[in-house]
Amino acid sequence: MTNELVIDVSPSEISIALLEDKQLVELAKEKNNKKFAVGDIYLGKVKKIMPGLNAAFVDVGYEKDAFLHYLDLGPQFRTLNEYVQLSLSTKGKVPPFQNFKTKPDIDKNGKITDVLTTGQMILVQVAKEPISTKGPRISTEISIAGRNLVLMPFADKVSISQKIKSAEERHRLKKLIQSIRPTNYGVIIRTVAEGKRAATLDTELRSLVDKWENVITNLHTFSHKNLVLGELDRTSAILRDILNSSFNNIYVNDEAVHEEIQKYIEEIAPEKLKIVKLYINKIPIFEHFGVDKQVKASFGRTVTFKNGAYLIVEHTEALHVIDVNSGNRSKRTIDQETNALEVNLSAAEEIARQLRLRDMGGIIVVDFIDMHSPENKLMLYERMKIAMEKDRTKHNILQLSKFGLMQITRQRVRPETNIKTLEKCPTCMGSGEISPSVLIIDEIENNLLRIINKFQLGFLQLKVHPFVASYLKKGLISTRIKWSIKYKILLRIKVENSYSFLEYHFFNRIDEEVFD
Repeated sequence: MTNELVIDVSPSEISIALLEDKQLVELAKEKNNKKFAVGDIYLGKVKKIMPGLNAAFVDVGYEKDAFLHYLDLGPQFRTLNEYVQLSLSTKGKVPPFQNFKTKPDIDKNGKITDVLTTGQMILVQVAKEPISTKGPRISTEISIAGRNLVLMPFADKVSISQKIKSAEERHRLKKLIQSIRPTNYGVIIRTVAEGKRAATLDTELRSLVDKWENVITNLHTFSHKNLVLGELDRTSAILRDILNSSFNNIYVNDEAVHEEIQKYIEEIAPEKLKIVKLYINKIPIFEHFGVDKQVKASFGRTVTFKNGAYLIVEHTEALHVIDVNSGNRSKRTIDQETNALEVNLSAAEEIARQLRLRDMGGIIVVDFIDMHSPENKLMLYERMKIAMEKDRTKHNILQLSKFGLMQITRQRVRPETNIKTLEKCPTCMGSGEISPSVLIIDEIENNLLRIINKFQLGFLQLKVHPFVASYLKKGLISTRIKWSIKYKILLRIKVENSYSFLEYHFFNRIDEEVFD
């Protein structure tokens, strides 16, 4: 399998498309002034304590206060909070982080009022971006992600990704990190760390420690609502999380972003530097790589996926519903059960792609085509699990219910990617109504006269729908000839098959459109 990243940079946003074997599987759009992204660290101020919810609302500068639940404080909240308050009050002149004495963990079943007070300044990290009418969800369990490791101040433990299966490699990595880990720091070993040398991991760990200690030392220079430490931009975050040996190319159409990506890859994977390529062409980058066409085909309510079968995707506030339909496939085989199984297995692959592509989160209910065989139902469940293995977002899949429904939960930390694929009708401009077609010839003549009077042109080319062109050119002395004589102009008619029935445009000799 080949992985390619196509990055389209515009003045207002950066669009990132991930292609697997030329098929679009992820699409991210990031505004250039994006704030409150997952991983961003802010200095917040507690605005309101809600004992009934066992939570607090914290002002981090967003239009709506961020939500902080007691369970998101982290076991070592008291230690972190004391160190933060010390840094704020002593203007960074705090004892070395590694020598700071930790306090006992907070009670798992405690109350928010036991640890927080209104007006208190706390260091928080965005766990879920603002979605719909809700503000960001935050946590005080700070983590700083690198390519191979995740640093967790005051966690004081070493965890290993479950995706590393080799017991020998797990033991090696844990022993290695425990030997180089500074006091008062916890570390999560990521999947990509498998097989990495000690020097690589040690360098990255030191870099993450330096980043954190620089933040905490200079915390007094920030006021509440300030961004203390920003997560990597979306492009770099995707590269950090998914860049591997199967990555073949990264294409970007902006020179500045091209240089930034080169610098970042030089730090995390210098051997992959040659795959970063600057795209220079008149054709838009997404059009050249077929991304635009795939976006139009993959978003929207109806998604066709194989041999006429299709999905219907509906969204509500509470959940997403996906209905699987066989289309005209049912005519291809006599055995309905076999037909249903084939469609459902193909649908599972497409649904897994759609969840990643649209970044759908929360509860997803899939209505597969009914099957009677328990073996077939189990086969579909296993296929869905395999198809979802490529999804980096946390998810859980339940087996088919007796009604043929499959429930999937997928962590939602960002708003869903929603792209409108329906285009506005060029004739009615979305109103659903058009002017009387019988008046189109009079309308064209009136506009022709206005253009002649305004620009004093001796030549015009009129592009129209084939039906209208036939009417204007019919007869020995056609309407076109009559207008040419009447207005003393050389008028040519050109057929445009792509035009709607009542659409027309005037052009000059160098094929530039002329407006009245």
